[in-house]
Formats: sequence, C-alpha cells, structure tokens
Amino acid sequence: MSNQSDNKYQVQPWRLLLVYGVIAFVVLTIIARLVSLQIFSGQEWLDQAVENYVAEVSVPAQRGIIYDRNGYILARNIASYNVIITPAGLPDDEGDIQRIYREVSELTGVPAGGPVTDESLENAKLFSACVPGPSIADMVALGDSIAPFVPVKISCNIGEELARIVRERSVDWPGVSLEIEPVRDYPTGSLTANVVGFLGPISAAFQTAYEARGFVANRDKIGYAGVETSMDDILLGKNGLRVIQEDVAGEELRNLKPPVPPTPGYNVTLTIDTRLQKVAEASLIDEINFWNTRLEASRVISSGVVIAMNPKTGEILAMVSYPTYENNRFARFIPGYYYEQLAQDPRHPLVNNAISAELAPGSTFKLSTATGAMNEGVIRVGQIVETPGRLLLCERFRPTDPCTERNSRPFVDWIYERNGVINEAGFGSLDFFRCIAYSSNVCFYKLGGGFEGEIEEGLGIFRLGEYARALGYGARSGIQLPGEEDGLVPSPQWKRINTGENWSTGDTYIASVGQGYVLGTPLQVLMSGAMIANRGKLMQPTVIREVQDGEGHVVPLWFDPETFYIYEQRTTTDSEGRERVVWVDVADETKIFPLPPAGSYQISPFTPNMKWDATVEPIINEWSCEAGYCDLTGNTKTILPSTIEAVRTGTRMSVTEDPLGTLHQVFTEFYPIPIAVAGKTGTAEYCDDIARVADKCRFGRWPTHAWTLSYAPFDDPEIIVLAFAYNGGEGGSVAAPIVARVMQAYFELKAIDLAQGD
Repeated sequence: MSNQSDNKYQVQPWRLLLVYGVIAFVVLTIIARLVSLQIFSGQEWLDQAVENYVAEVSVPAQRGIIYDRNGYILARNIASYNVIITPAGLPDDEGDIQRIYREVSELTGVPAGGPVTDESLENAKLFSACVPGPSIADMVALGDSIAPFVPVKISCNIGEELARIVRERSVDWPGVSLEIEPVRDYPTGSLTANVVGFLGPISAAFQTAYEARGFVANRDKIGYAGVETSMDDILLGKNGLRVIQEDVAGEELRNLKPPVPPTPGYNVTLTIDTRLQKVAEASLIDEINFWNTRLEASRVISSGVVIAMNPKTGEILAMVSYPTYENNRFARFIPGYYYEQLAQDPRHPLVNNAISAELAPGSTFKLSTATGAMNEGVIRVGQIVETPGRLLLCERFRPTDPCTERNSRPFVDWIYERNGVINEAGFGSLDFFRCIAYSSNVCFYKLGGGFEGEIEEGLGIFRLGEYARALGYGARSGIQLPGEEDGLVPSPQWKRINTGENWSTGDTYIASVGQGYVLGTPLQVLMSGAMIANRGKLMQPTVIREVQDGEGHVVPLWFDPETFYIYEQRTTTDSEGRERVVWVDVADETKIFPLPPAGSYQISPFTPNMKWDATVEPIINEWSCEAGYCDLTGNTKTILPSTIEAVRTGTRMSVTEDPLGTLHQVFTEFYPIPIAVAGKTGTAEYCDDIARVADKCRFGRWPTHAWTLSYAPFDDPEIIVLAFAYNGGEGGSVAAPIVARVMQAYFELKAIDLAQGD
C-alpha cells in the first residue's frame, strides 16, 4: 500500500525540468527586458519621460518702433486687452460656472451659450480665437478638452474702461482674468501706409524658416508691406525662452532652467518728414478734387503720386501714393472683406505706385534725350532747330526702305495758347535751351530720330537707351521698399522678341519724347531729374535714416537691394586675440563675411551713397552710327559737365521764359517762390486696360497723364519734387501746382526749423 501511495504523488523528473525551464526563461526574459530598458534604452526612455513633463515656452519679443526723421512715431506697439477664461480655474459648482458665463456675456456681448453638445464643439473648432461665432460655454469646453490650464480668449481688443471693470470683477469670477497683448499701432495711419506697411501672420510658405529662428507661427507677426517688410529682420528682435515643468494636465509647475529674456527689435528712423508728407497728400487730393469737379466724367483723375527727395543725398522726404489704405485696420488680423475691397479696386491702393507703377514718362523723359543729343554732338549750344507745328516723317523699318506716301507719317507738336490765340503753327526757330523750356515735341523728334536736311542722324534708339539708363531708367533703384519695378527702355531686339516686328524710325521719334514703349516708375522719373539737378551725380534713393538698438545706440547696417538681406557690422576677436570687423547676416547669424557683401550699401548710420557720377565714371557705351546702322565700338565715355549744365539751363528757362516756359505761369503767378526753381513738365498719352474699357483709346484723342518735376534752389539744389496725376491731362496745369505747393511748404518748414534752432 505504501509503495502505491508513493507512486501516486511522485513527479516525473522531466516535468520538473520543464517547469524550472519555463520559470528560468521567464526570469531571464524579464531580466533581459529590464537590462534593455534600463541600460541599453535607458537614455531614450529617460528622454521621453523628461519630454512628458518638460515644455518650452516662447516669450515674444517687442517689435521695434518706426520713427520719421523728426522723431514722430509712425509705428509702435500698444496694449490690447483680452478677456480670457482658464478652464481649470473655474469653480466646481456648475451653477457658479453658468453665473460667471452670464455675467461675462453681459459685459462683452459674447453669448453665454447653453448645454454643450458634440455638434456645438465641432462648430467651435471652425473658429479662430476672438472671431465671433461660438458661445462662451462652447469655447471653454473645447479648451478644457485640449488643455485645461491654457487660457481661452473670449473677447479681444476691448476698451480700457471695460478692461478695468473686468479686472475688478475678476475677484468674484474664478478662472476669469485679463490678458494684455501688444498690437501694432500706426499713429499716422493711411498718411504713411504705403511707406510703413503693415503686419500679418506668418504664412505657410515661410513657417519653417521663421520657426527655425524661434518664432511662433500662430502668434508672431511679420511685415507684409513697406518698411515693415524690408526691415522685418531687424524689427522682429529675438524671442525669449522658458523651459518649464508641467503636469499631465498642462499646469505649469516650475522653471527648469534660467529663463532667456527676449531681445527687443531695433528701432528704425526713416528719412520721411511727416509734415511734408501731409502737405504732399493734401496738395495732391485737393488738386484732384479741384479738377474732378470741373471736368467731364471722362477726365476724372483717379490716382496720383507725389515724391520729394534731397537730390544731393538721396533722402526721400515725402512719398505719397493715392489712393492708399488704412493700415490700422490690419493691426490684429487682416479683414477679408476689407482686403477684398482693396484688391478689387482698379486704382490698386495696396500698391505703392511711386515705385511699382510703370507708366509712360512723357516729356519728362526729354531730359534723357536732351542729355544724349548734346553729349553726342547731335546739337550744339546756339544751334537752331526749326519746330513747325507738324512734320512729315518717312517712316522706315530698314535704312534701305524707299520713301513713299504709304510710309509717310505725321508728327505734331503740342498746341499752346498765346495772348488768347491758340497757336497750331509750332514754336518756330528754337535753340537747345528753349527746346527744353518750351518742351517742343518736334524739336525732340529731330534730336532723337534725326530729320533729313537738318539733323541727318539724330541720337538713335541705341544711344538714347544709354543715356536713359545713365539717368536712372530701366533698372530698379534699390530703395528699401518691396515691390519696386524696373520700367522699360526699349530696343530693337526687345521689340522683335515681344511684338515680332522690326524697329522703325517712328518708334525712335516716339521714344524720344517718352512715349511708345518707354516706361518708367515715378521714382525713376524723379531720379532722372535729380541727376541733372545734382550735376551728373545720381544718389541712391533711401527711406532709412538710422537704426538704433534698445539702448539708443546707432547700429551700423548694410542692405542688399537684390536679396533684401540686412548685414550688421560687428567687432569680434579671433583665435589670436586680435579684433576684426565682420558683417553678419541678421536673419542667419551663422553667415559671417569679412567685407560687406557685393551689391550692398550702408543704410545706418545714414551715409549718402552715390550710384555713379556720370561726369567722372565712363558708364556710357559708345556707339558708332552711320546711315541708320549702329554698332558698339567697345569704348565707354562720360557725360561732359558742360552737357549737364546746358540741360540744367534749359530746365531753369522753363520757369524764367515768359510766356512759353512750361513752368513760368505756375512759379511766377500762382505760387511765386523767392528762390530760383527749375524743372520739367510732362504730358504722356496712354492706352491701358482701364482706358480701353472706357473706350478712350482713340487715335489723335488719347487720354493723358500729367507729370511735373522741379528742383530748388537752382544753383545748389536741396529738394526735388515730382507729381503725377493719372488721367490728369496737361502736366503744367495739373501736376505743376502740386509740386509748387509742396516746394513752398518745404522752404516754410525749413525756415520754421531754423528759427527754432532745429
């Protein structure tokens, strides 16, 4: 019996070995897993654990302030008050929560809301913060489901009085508080909007680049136009950083590292004089309103430009593009309806037409033709040119084309009034000076394209192009404003490529008076006059006068007009302890250069930058022209100082010549200025899309733009002013009074400043 009992409870050895083996396998597996987790993958899991409770908080930097040349603020940061509710801070009792919602609703106008449903939550997800739509209950419930310790914005940009009330009553409203958020404010508003610009959110196209620099896409804003764009890299500053510990609900517990404070953006001082800017805008609008109330509907002036500049330094003192927009309306967000309204306006108020509009410059372009004709010996001082009211050109597309009745083309001069009699017979015999002063089209037709039996060769389109480019046409100026266009100085090659036709002598005639294919921006037209006023020296136009850091120290900066990169000059110490000067890319400080990058120029502190002195630098390519054929010789030349002086004399006589000087009546009768003034008017025919729709493009009766540029004092110019009026008609009648009023204001303001000791 005992043997049977022992056998009954006896375990076979293989079974024990199997159990022990399983136990050993499990233990070894656990040990191996522990070794893997704690030794081989320990750092990875530790990093994940740290990541679960460590968060980085970006602290926004204060954007730099923009001033005018006199210290008047053009762009600043002001406090905006937002009502916020932190879901985790609300009381536990649902009745108290609903009471808070109702009372906040009564103050802010945001609906308190009823019971929260899945449908209402989904609807709330479609709205951004501060956009009307969801109720308070829905917004707080949505925030509670995502991050209960993150404040939810209920009402934004409330008034100061309401903000004080909310601050006082927040004692009885657990979870409700007031958030102070900086927003951009433009005290001068639309007056300087086209120069200063506005801000907008970081777009998806630039999000990666800006986030790499520490900016937050859904919070920080960047420049969208004007100086806010071109100087964005220095205005932005650098965001600060806080590394914090937070719990699983997102509540901040403590700082894990010393906070890195934000670095405010640099402050920018512009060359603009707000006082003169205001006069320029008022003069332009007054003149437009004056003519629009007296002319038929077909002659309505829809837009215009006024620019004032110091020709010796390139400083832009005023730049008005009308119509404009109100950049304060873009302070918090860009309203869709307002932006759409501006975008659909055919006058393009969002575009700075002073640098972006490409227009026929008309007779203001004659400065280029006159300079080239005198410098190339096409005409001499004292030489007489016959200027009948009409001449007949034998238009040739090739020099060997015969002259027939079919290719005879009439060209007429502008009709003027003398002693109450309209003169259609032309100006008669004119010398070079009076060709400019009277702005005789026939004279410049002959100077540009020649005329058989009188001026055989003429300047020609190739040489005309050289002098036009020397005066600033055909290329961007490089001013620190986005959206600048380069205009057009046409050539036979350009015409063949773009129209499939050969160049004709008639094309040269038309180009010589700034019509046809010739296009220029208002700034280019101003530059051409500034070069003549400044005796051959063309200065770099600039709107930046100075850049300062937060402590008021002037920061030396260089600007690349091709890339819009900004480089800061800094002093560093090399490995041997020697100091050296380098230039650092402000947007990417890893890019360091031993010299200013090619093409860049200094913008701070203000330094007049000369593009070229055409009387010293041989920038004119020499052409050899004979019998209608022209070839480059490979040589270059300068513009003779005597040539510049001859053209300047002609611009002065446009004021002094009585009565046919194109600016005589304006500056001697209507707006007499006790300072010697010189200038040039322009009346440019045009036929654009707007004119075609209005059926204005009729041969011989095309609509015209009005241009005028003037500078003073004549002997030592310190200001040049340009005015342009779209569909304005005669330059001497419409644009010239605008220029005169701005020039008057400049000298009056100068006298006031001198009297005050500024």
